[in-house]
Amino acid sequence: MGSRQVSDWQGRNVTVAGLGVSGVSAARALAGLGARVTVVDGGSGGTHEARAAELAEAGVAVRLGDAETLPEGTDLVVTSPGWKPSSPLFAAAAAAGVDVVGDVEIAWLLRGPDAPPWLAITGTNGKTTTTRMLASILTAAGLRTAAIGNIGTPIIDVVLGDELYDVLAVELSSYQLHWAPSLRAHSAAVLNLAPDHLDWHGSMEAYAADKGRIYEGNKVACVYNAADPATEELVRAADVEEGCRAIGFTLGTPGPSQLGVVEGILVDRAFVADRHKQAQELAEVADVNPPAPHNIANALAAAALARAFGVEPAAVRDGLRAFRPDAHRIEHVAEVEGVAYIDDSKATNTHAAEASLAAYEPIVWIAGGLAKGATFDELVTASAKRLRGVVLIGADRALIREALARHAPEVPVVDLERTDTGAMSAAVREAASLARPGDTVLLAPACASMDMFTNYNERGEAFAEAVRALADEHA
Repeated sequence: MGSRQVSDWQGRNVTVAGLGVSGVSAARALAGLGARVTVVDGGSGGTHEARAAELAEAGVAVRLGDAETLPEGTDLVVTSPGWKPSSPLFAAAAAAGVDVVGDVEIAWLLRGPDAPPWLAITGTNGKTTTTRMLASILTAAGLRTAAIGNIGTPIIDVVLGDELYDVLAVELSSYQLHWAPSLRAHSAAVLNLAPDHLDWHGSMEAYAADKGRIYEGNKVACVYNAADPATEELVRAADVEEGCRAIGFTLGTPGPSQLGVVEGILVDRAFVADRHKQAQELAEVADVNPPAPHNIANALAAAALARAFGVEPAAVRDGLRAFRPDAHRIEHVAEVEGVAYIDDSKATNTHAAEASLAAYEPIVWIAGGLAKGATFDELVTASAKRLRGVVLIGADRALIREALARHAPEVPVVDLERTDTGAMSAAVREAASLARPGDTVLLAPACASMDMFTNYNERGEAFAEAVRALADEHA
């Protein structure tokens, strides 16, 4: 498409796919710029009709109940992130020679001439935490910033808003990157790569390629995970601006052009005068909250992006100290009878669960839900020695039970068939009966939550509520 001025939207016929938050944001913005906008959505009912009525007042047409037919005269489709590339609407657009892009692409095209640069973050796990850590560091450096993208305020609203920023910390999902061909970040990071959303992308190769788009056109730094060679391969494959550097992060001692950890200190050997002989202390491991290994990796990635933007070491330390993780991300709920209860409901895939399990020992593990096509043999093999016991919940718990039988047959397993609202309370009580003082009861489901809960937040709240009830009984 190329860069477009605001005036270029006048009179264009734009179809927006999806009546969710990003779709409504895109529809309002483009209608406000003079485009003729139609929103299509296969849903119906009260919420959809209420949003349609609000958009109608803004001059946007909404077609409910039909998400497959391309409106006549459409010359651009703007999709919400979750719509699959195989959707019939997009096939119709391709047949008509009509481009399909996402809200991130529109935001990028609508930036003004003095727009702040983007420091962009993607990865299978840790995106939100790292983005918010980065924003905390940038704020500590006295910069005007916001954590946006796949979190918080719709990205188009931020770009077109009145707030002035020096730099933006932008979380991007593989969905968003798939539909954002023009994006060119100042610097970007891919935190890790593991199988996820393969039903959407079609293959691991396609999923990785979409993640790798975040490096295209980077100006200063492509940040990768030295423990995950696939992320470095994405850097090698990227077409970047001359002078852009590959910057690794590692939980071990860093080499030149890397950030890492030395004797409990986060150090920088990338953005120093002589990276072959010098290392700059940035912060202590104790400054990272919580100091679990995968969260230290998140902190190093955030620090690398901040340093690429010229942030001083003291601001990295102060930003990490000030950061508080979102709920349901390795969150300590309570200690009851000498047993710690940790809520990591956000661990919705095997890669995230493995990182969470690696942070504690011994563990009574609460797991299960919707597997999304995942297998659990590698996860169980990697974590078996840490397990005191396992409590299984959810629709696909049998897959985890079978992996446990194959690779950890000595670990006691409680299989809860119930899926009613009291299931989580029962799971916590079963876990408490298996645990001993000094153990950790860890909710790291390795599965999505929608079989039993609205989302991972509701699942985490149910866990925390059950733990608090248990604590009250032992108070």
